[in-house]
Amino acid sequence: QLQASGGGLVQAGGSLRLSCAASGLTFSNMHMGWFRQAPGKEHEFVARITRSSLSTYYADSVKGRFTISRDNVKNTVYLQMNSLKPEDTAAYYCAASRIVASLPGSYDYWGQGTQVTVSS
Repeated sequence: QLQASGGGLVQAGGSLRLSCAASGLTFSNMHMGWFRQAPGKEHEFVARITRSSLSTYYADSVKGRFTISRDNVKNTVYLQMNSLKPEDTAAYYCAASRIVASLPGSYDYWGQGTQVTVSS
């Protein structure tokens, strides 16, 4: 129901834009989040956006570099990633929640990951 795309290999300092298309759920009723998971680590919160885009929230590690947005007509949430660093390397996941939250356990639907690799 959530299909993430846009990952790839990029040099440090570069940019990528991730997309996550939703189907089979009422997208405009869901708060959306992005998480990432590096090998051997747990899911890490990256960013979230409320269902009407009134509020966004970012992890300190990406604040000022990443921007989350959504288009409720296209049922899609985006993550614009600028000034990428090697430590941003991870599989990135989009997720949908009925509540505003940053904990992975609070999200009801998950997409498959899209891999982002940042070379130094």
